[in-house]
Amino acid sequence: MKRYIYISLFLSLVPFLSLPGQNDTINLADIIGDHQTALFDTNDLLEATLRFDVTRLSRTRQTNDNQEAVITYYVPGSDTVTRTVELRARGNFRRNYCDFPPIRLNFRKDELPGDKFHGVDKIKLVTHCKAGNRDYVLREYLTYRIFNILTDYSFRVRLMKISYINTRRPNRPFVEYAFLIEPVEFLAARTNSVEVTIPRLTQKMMKPDHIDRVAIFNYMIGNYDWSVPGLHNLVALSLPLSEDPTLGIVVPYDFDYCGLVNTSYAIPPEALPIKSVRERLYRGLCRDKEVFIERLDEFLQKKEEIYTLIDEFPYISARSKRDINNYLGSFFRNIEGRNILVNSLLRECLNY
Repeated sequence: MKRYIYISLFLSLVPFLSLPGQNDTINLADIIGDHQTALFDTNDLLEATLRFDVTRLSRTRQTNDNQEAVITYYVPGSDTVTRTVELRARGNFRRNYCDFPPIRLNFRKDELPGDKFHGVDKIKLVTHCKAGNRDYVLREYLTYRIFNILTDYSFRVRLMKISYINTRRPNRPFVEYAFLIEPVEFLAARTNSVEVTIPRLTQKMMKPDHIDRVAIFNYMIGNYDWSVPGLHNLVALSLPLSEDPTLGIVVPYDFDYCGLVNTSYAIPPEALPIKSVRERLYRGLCRDKEVFIERLDEFLQKKEEIYTLIDEFPYISARSKRDINNYLGSFFRNIEGRNILVNSLLRECLNY
């Protein structure tokens, strides 16, 4: 179960979590529980069958109604594993817009031999939204993977190929790609952190290098759909006690509105000075020119690893790969011509 801890409360506990004179790092995973799973230890495609009343999901997608489903997944070299789960539609915009909305899977407590979902309670599944939207799913999956390259403070994802069986029409299955998102409690345990929710967070309350990385990453992928106040498409974490506990970090998610994914429904609000999500807009804090240059160097050092990830991804078309590489290429070319990108960041940055 998630532990929502106010930063002020957490800081009040600091003296009780460490002894005077000790420099040992406190293992915050002990506080939030043992969350271990093999599910995200590999990037191999996970093939599965999901059997449920698809028609009912479509009709009830604007509610929080749960329904029973059966998931069967395949483990190479061993038997299949079948589990009963509950599922429901989730999300804000997509649950209303999509014919097939994103899903939350709720696993029961029974444990099975070789179960990759060991320890998982609730987990998000990002789906194809509408027929013909497969490319969007794969692009958004790659966007998460790109951020994984930049920092461990990121949500891990697992690509799936799912055969959906509608219990009302069992003879008409359909196959689509989807991906699972690492639960917040697993992310927190893995990074030795604690999730926090408070109403008035600002970018200035975040660790500078972390918040700048998030802001530049969102700029790189053409994502304006995030905000620290209100934690819009962000999760906030309190850092390990070995670091400054007065500063936190935020971890972004939901990238379907970004230029890199380029969904047909992603349209910027009229209040923003851009006409398309393919245009970039920096929404981070202002820094000195030298700081921006240092932050951008981190991205430049990861450029080849990012391109390799895209080039070696076998499930997306060559046309999509070219489009992704060209879009990222415009970002990296402007880093190498430093004045172009740094001047843009200095011009668009925020002071709050």
